[in-house]
Amino acid sequence: MTTARSVPAADGVPLHVELDGPQDAPVTAVLVHGWTLDRRVWRPVTRSLATGASPVRVVRPDHRGHGRSAPVDPATMTIDQLADDLAEVVAATAPTGPLVLAGHSMGGMTLMALAERHPHVLARAVGVVLVATASGGLAERPFGLSPPAAAVYRRAQRRIAATREWSRREQLGDPRLIAPAMRWLLLGARPSPEAIRITCETVGGCRPLTVSGFQPTLEAHERDAALAAFADIPTAVLVGSRDRLTPVRAARRIADAVPSASLTIFPEAGHMLPLERVSGVASRIAALAADAAVEQPWQRWTA
Repeated sequence: MTTARSVPAADGVPLHVELDGPQDAPVTAVLVHGWTLDRRVWRPVTRSLATGASPVRVVRPDHRGHGRSAPVDPATMTIDQLADDLAEVVAATAPTGPLVLAGHSMGGMTLMALAERHPHVLARAVGVVLVATASGGLAERPFGLSPPAAAVYRRAQRRIAATREWSRREQLGDPRLIAPAMRWLLLGARPSPEAIRITCETVGGCRPLTVSGFQPTLEAHERDAALAAFADIPTAVLVGSRDRLTPVRAARRIADAVPSASLTIFPEAGHMLPLERVSGVASRIAALAADAAVEQPWQRWTA
């Protein structure tokens, strides 16, 4: 059963958070979603984690400006701010006990910023799962475009984002109308109907200001140095072979920088691994949680 609550960020912004699984489970998995998405992309993985052989408690927040969290001024739409928000969510929903931190796309980047800004939270992590994400280089070839095409895209995006209609709209677009573009951009070969539906519903329901507001911080994201904080934490790096946004080279860049990391490339999968490869993603999170439950003494995590 899912329980919803609101957690105030440090600046007062209400953040929507959903909790699943047994509340007395020995390990809490914190699942962090990506840009233009929301907590729903983790729903299939959550079902597996919350009802598996060794159930895990799951925390799924919506980033500020996303999903059911409050809209915010674009000036606060930064990855650093998301890391600060995540620290508040963890303090409010999982103040003690071991954590498995999993981040998809911008959610993985948020975990890197969390390591920089809130090392006390990372100190409780018994596992990290970085899903279809990058430690930098996003400004080089956005959406896999060539440099000339990327320049055209940026000029067009700036013109559209400056219009009054863009800032006034509550949703990006009708999920049915954007489905062909989303399948090409975000999904790999033969996605399930659920993967298509949740992808299109979350992106289509995203606020246009959120889309444009977070783009500068994504392009400025360069956190190779932050990866050193994961060196002694079991870390899984997952990527789809058809990922257009954070391609295999981005995953290799992370894995090469983290001695403890294992790299898994899912053939024919795209960017939406939590929806396209549910069992593969869930099994890695569950394995890290199970290892912690067996090997870590509880008392260590209750102080």
